[in-house]
Amino acid sequence: MSNNKTEPVKPASMSSLHVLTLNCWGLKYISKYRKERMAEIGRELARHDPPLDIVGLQECWTYSDYQEISTTIRDVLPYSKFYHSGIFGGGLAIFSRWPIRDSTMHRYTLNGRPTAFFRGDWYVGKGVACAKIQPPDGSPIEVFNTHLHAPYEREPNDSYICHRTAQAWEIAKLMRAATDRGSLVLGLGDFNMIPLSFAHVLIEDRGAVRDVWRFMTPGSSIGASIDPPEQERRRKLGEKEVPDVQESIHYHGHTCDTVVNTWRWSKEDRKALEKGRDREIGLGDPDSHAKRLDYIFFNGFDSGWAVHEASVTMTGRHPTLRCTLSDHLAVRAVLKRTEIAPQPEETLTASRPLRSTRSRASTEVIAMDTESLEKALSKNPTKVEVGTEFYEQILKMVEAYKLRERKQRRWRLSHFVVASVVSIGSFVAIWWSPRNFVSFILLIVSTFGIMAGTIDGLIGGLFMGSELRALAEFEWEVRNAWELSGGPEHKQIPLKDWWD
Repeated sequence: MSNNKTEPVKPASMSSLHVLTLNCWGLKYISKYRKERMAEIGRELARHDPPLDIVGLQECWTYSDYQEISTTIRDVLPYSKFYHSGIFGGGLAIFSRWPIRDSTMHRYTLNGRPTAFFRGDWYVGKGVACAKIQPPDGSPIEVFNTHLHAPYEREPNDSYICHRTAQAWEIAKLMRAATDRGSLVLGLGDFNMIPLSFAHVLIEDRGAVRDVWRFMTPGSSIGASIDPPEQERRRKLGEKEVPDVQESIHYHGHTCDTVVNTWRWSKEDRKALEKGRDREIGLGDPDSHAKRLDYIFFNGFDSGWAVHEASVTMTGRHPTLRCTLSDHLAVRAVLKRTEIAPQPEETLTASRPLRSTRSRASTEVIAMDTESLEKALSKNPTKVEVGTEFYEQILKMVEAYKLRERKQRRWRLSHFVVASVVSIGSFVAIWWSPRNFVSFILLIVSTFGIMAGTIDGLIGGLFMGSELRALAEFEWEVRNAWELSGGPEHKQIPLKDWWD
């Protein structure tokens, strides 16, 4: 934890909070122009106007990058913490204008599989970077910075949806506990979820927080315009099929896969950019793949706080490389203490950085109430509230994943047993081998066979055993929450039933 004695540029004040979150794409050896981009990210944060109070970064994997950024912004954000986790690190960092009084790295109990080494989620030890920040006046602020498990298939067929939902449940519990302690809560990060998905609804409901962007624009998108739920929403609300850049960035808050981001361009366009041939992107250009994966959650709406502004920022280019600073765009929120919270649409109009191309009638349709919005949404996987059907679908998700992992566990343990028998048989056969080359082949088969079998045995016996127990805990919590909300009474399932 870095707690330099340098004083902030402006005196601290709890009358407002300027918060920013960014997935900065800092994978060592993989992310192109990493050092140059990370250095420029630090400069962008340092010269942000008005100055920032709290920043959460994701995919800041290397400590040297963190050090460079913290040195660059120490006059504005003198207090910071780099979080260590897993084999390669969690990639999380928090920067603050005020001292960090307490810090914890909470690792998710369900977080990918070691066999998916090419994806890396399990190896980086994803979790929640927790920091308790104490301004000189006002309530303490508890920051929860995270990066949920990445989706590799589209919901609801994503094989990791159970992991991501369980992670959302965990961070929601952390934020709810902080609220119960009387703290202001900020949830920052790349949540790898679309608005109103399982994870999104869980975080808002169980975490007692609100997504500041949806608070400002309750009728904004629920995914990319190529996704069926968003297509249905746009059709039923009378919107055009594909949003333009203006609408995508400034109304829907899209931070990922937008055409504005050079790292989302085709390979040919990126190569042309490196050779100095740029591609002009206009505000009226279509932005069909853009979606919102980065969020700021807040709990202060019932205690005299309001969202004054929510915007997508850091959309500019590196001054010399001409590439976007990350493969995600940043989200910034200005939260202000006020007696009467402004209406979302009025606040949006006042704070929107560019003039909207929407008509007033269209804006009124978008700002429909929750009941009308629900009728315009696909029932699966998109939801707008936690209810009986919601809990039932989570339990079905858990059951489906449990059956999958039990089958995988049996297969891997069986592989270990078979590999052991083959290995012993190969060693015995060497005694009667007629030639040396046959003995050599039997030795190779035995060695590599038992190596692969042992790895599968360890994964099936240790990792999957731990995973199924964590899944059992998650299922109990869901069933208990369902019962407390008026659902059926539940009994603890004997652990032996999880293995049979």
